[in-house]
Amino acid sequence: MMRLKHWLAAALLLPAIAGAEARFEIDPAHSSAQFSVKHMMITNVRGEFSKVTGSAVWDARNLAASHLEAIIDTSTVNTGEAKRDDHLRSADFLDAAKHPVMTFKSKEFLRAGGGLRIKGDLTLHGVTREIVLDVDGPSPEVKDPWGSTRIGATATTTISRKDFGLTWNKALETGGVLVGDEVRITLDVQLVRKDS
Repeated sequence: MMRLKHWLAAALLLPAIAGAEARFEIDPAHSSAQFSVKHMMITNVRGEFSKVTGSAVWDARNLAASHLEAIIDTSTVNTGEAKRDDHLRSADFLDAAKHPVMTFKSKEFLRAGGGLRIKGDLTLHGVTREIVLDVDGPSPEVKDPWGSTRIGATATTTISRKDFGLTWNKALETGGVLVGDEVRITLDVQLVRKDS
């Protein structure tokens, strides 16, 4: 009788365990990557990449099963100034013709206090470095008006341009440089569940 009870309990838990892992695709129409970098040591220049694609596996019960891959089209850089954007696409900076995308591939999801951190590899300008994303989310699942299930998340990190071979700069007469080395990045993603 006890063996039967254990079997029934396991059978009842199985669907919940099997359904814990969910697969998603990033919705590029509702996702973007923003950045901020110091200009002439006195103000911040902000911009974004408007085409972000990729996929994710999310399992809140088993973080080891979770995975994220994001792909950012470097040609979509936009700071609101056409000449500056052309320069950012050039070989001095992103070299978008040679490196049309930057990618992030997760290696580990970690609980951090009440939040989430994702450790993974960022490949930018042909160079791969390990970074950590601090994540706000993911949000609870919601149904959109067309019946799809969605979640959202915001992730932030700071990188050094020099770490990725982005060394172009100009010295200022008053000291300092034209473009700061530290780049603050924010990734806003909305994801559509694929297994619902």
